[in-house]
Amino acid sequence: MRNRYLDLLRSLAIIRVVIYHVTGWATLTLVFPAMSVMFALAGSLMAASLTRTGPAAVGRRLRRLLPSLWVLAVVFVPAMLFTGLPASPRVLLWLFPIADPPANHWGALALSVIWYLRDYLWFVFASPVAFWLFRRAPLPTLLAPYLLLVAIEVGIYPAPPVLREFGLYFGAWLLGFAHHAGMLRRLPGRLLYPLALALAVGGGAWIVGHPGPRGYDLNDNHLGNALWSAAFILIALGRAPTGVAWLSRSRLAERAVTVLNRRALTVYLWHMPFVVALTPLVDVVGWSHQDPVGLAIRVLLVFALVGLVTLAVGWVEDVAARRRPELVPVASAQAADAAARPVGAAVPAQRTAEEVGNIEINAR
Repeated sequence: MRNRYLDLLRSLAIIRVVIYHVTGWATLTLVFPAMSVMFALAGSLMAASLTRTGPAAVGRRLRRLLPSLWVLAVVFVPAMLFTGLPASPRVLLWLFPIADPPANHWGALALSVIWYLRDYLWFVFASPVAFWLFRRAPLPTLLAPYLLLVAIEVGIYPAPPVLREFGLYFGAWLLGFAHHAGMLRRLPGRLLYPLALALAVGGGAWIVGHPGPRGYDLNDNHLGNALWSAAFILIALGRAPTGVAWLSRSRLAERAVTVLNRRALTVYLWHMPFVVALTPLVDVVGWSHQDPVGLAIRVLLVFALVGLVTLAVGWVEDVAARRRPELVPVASAQAADAAARPVGAAVPAQRTAEEVGNIEINAR
């Protein structure tokens, strides 16, 4: 049975991503480190898939991830080729982005969120081995990415960028493994809360002592980001309720959570091009980014445009998940039951692949 609390958490993360990219407010990254939270949720779902199907889960994840990217590429890659992008074999990375796919001057910004898919693919490939190690030595496996990141940040090990990404985000992915295994929930409060506090203090101190070009923005500070996000994940997942009964009492909220979860990848991939395209236009009409009203109009316009493109191509996510295509997804009866179940109520043990396999996408 789906846990609608996790669906709600993912929905809030998607909303936060869009608002952050429109406003640029660094504080949002501290209040809700959505990137690491979403990697943790992805890791939890990946662990569930590996438990059920073993290494075959890798192919299943790729099948759910790539078709929506290909739809985006069909639109933007020809446009970039016509406006200066050299036609080279690297363009094929838009089909399978194990490295940053090439982009021209405007595409580099409008499609910058593709970095997440690159990291996601590597984490999926690494998961069978990592899961095997985690089940035999959970604590050393959990600590390994963070120790790697410390070694990189203090200059002990000048690692390539891909290993730095593992140090930062694979730690959150492995915390998702721990969530799936029930380790986070079993941690007593006398251990969990002091540990979370220590991580938050350590991460906060590193952030204050090493501000980036945007100030105290987690995206500019790898080690601070990892520690601060780990503290957030410990609380958000370690003390996660089994359900959110209030959600079923609001049809609008229930429907919004369902749509955002079923269309998370589409929203993620398409929102940034609209943010980039609208910025010069709204400046012309006087909706300054320094004006709260102007910012609110920008946010609403981006969500409206993303809503339109989601109606047009969001159904690709249904096809990739082998669901019946829908223009606007509706909550299943089982999801509604999960939302209505009181916190702490028993959850049926049986769950299908489609119930657990909701796509997990996010951005900074």
